[in-house]
Amino acid sequence: QVQLVESGGGLVQPGGSLRLSCAASGSIFSIRDMAWYRQAPGKQREAVAGMISGGSPNYADSVKGRFSISRDNANMVSLQMNSLKPEDTAVYYCYAAVVTRKWGSPNYYWGQGTQVNVSS
Repeated sequence: QVQLVESGGGLVQPGGSLRLSCAASGSIFSIRDMAWYRQAPGKQREAVAGMISGGSPNYADSVKGRFSISRDNANMVSLQMNSLKPEDTAVYYCYAAVVTRKWGSPNYYWGQGTQVNVSS
């Protein structure tokens, strides 16, 4: 079993910054992809930023130039969010494609989510 635990959400004023972190634990052989998604009230969950192990990051157009994803170590990913806007308000979810044994196929896991509120 694999667990993803997010931290770092909260309330911030427009133009402010927050840093989200996600730590994976459990039966992990390797993690192929890690990514951040978000879901605003009444909207579908959408991809925000992602990174394949050893690859370059990808970003949604709405956050390019403001958000930055990084793999802090093999089992951790962070999302630095700058110049936050009210429309960034959402629950942010960590996602990981985890290989649990050698030569195994990845399984996909989600964290429980962390709330980000951008408001004055």
